[in-house]
Amino acid sequence: MDKYEIISKIESFAPPQTAQEWDCCGFAIETKKSDISKIMLCLTPSDNVIAQAMALNCDMIISHHPMFKIDCKSVFLTEFYSPKIDIYCAHTNMDLAQGGTTDTLVEALNLDIESIASFEFVRFVELKQSVSIDAFTKILRRVSPNLRYTNNNEQKTIKKIGFCAGSGSEFIPLAQEYGADCFVTGDLKFHTALESKIVVYDIGHFESEILILPKIKELIPSGVEVVFAKEQSPFLI
Repeated sequence: MDKYEIISKIESFAPPQTAQEWDCCGFAIETKKSDISKIMLCLTPSDNVIAQAMALNCDMIISHHPMFKIDCKSVFLTEFYSPKIDIYCAHTNMDLAQGGTTDTLVEALNLDIESIASFEFVRFVELKQSVSIDAFTKILRRVSPNLRYTNNNEQKTIKKIGFCAGSGSEFIPLAQEYGADCFVTGDLKFHTALESKIVVYDIGHFESEILILPKIKELIPSGVEVVFAKEQSPFLI
C-alpha cells in the first residue's frame, strides 16, 4: 500500500498542523520507495527498535515520540547510505487529538464518568461518585503497577480528576485552578510534588503513553501487516 495513503489516515485523526511549533512530527526518515507492506509501531524509535524493525523486514516505523539522536549505522545500511526504512512520528498532534494519548489513557481505566472537559493537552474527568484515594490508586495500577503519588493535604476522596499522558506536570496549576481533586501524569519532579496543593499521581511517561499504539494500529488500513516493537520503560523497579 502507498505510504502516503497510510499516513493520510493517521493525519486525518491527528492533523500535523496542530502539533507544537517545537515538535518534530512527520517523516524523520523518508525513503524513495512508496509501497509499504509491513509496519512496526513503537513509542520511541530507539536504536534497538530500529534494529528490531530491520530484522523483521519492516518497510516503515510509525512512532509516537520523535526521533532522538541515534547511530546512523542502524538506519543507513546501504553502501551509499541511502535510507532503507521510513520513520514517521505523530507526537503532540496525537496528544491533542480527540481520542489521542490522554483520551486513550482515560478509556483504559474504565471509570464511572459523569462528564469530560478538554483543555488542549489536559482532560478533566468528573466521576459520578467520589472514590477513595486507595480505590483510585488500585484503578491506576491496572496500567502502572509501580506508580507513585503525593498527597500533601491528606485528602481522602477524589471526584474531579485531571489527566495528561506523558510529561504533563506543568499543567498541575491548571488542574488546581479548575478545581480538580487530583492530577494524573508522568515525570513528576520532587519540588513540583512537594508544592502541589492537590493529589498528583506519577504513573510513568512510558506507561501513560504506550496505550496509544493499539489505537494507531486501528488507523492503519487493512492489507498492511503491523507488528509492535518490544519496548519497556527504561526505569527498573
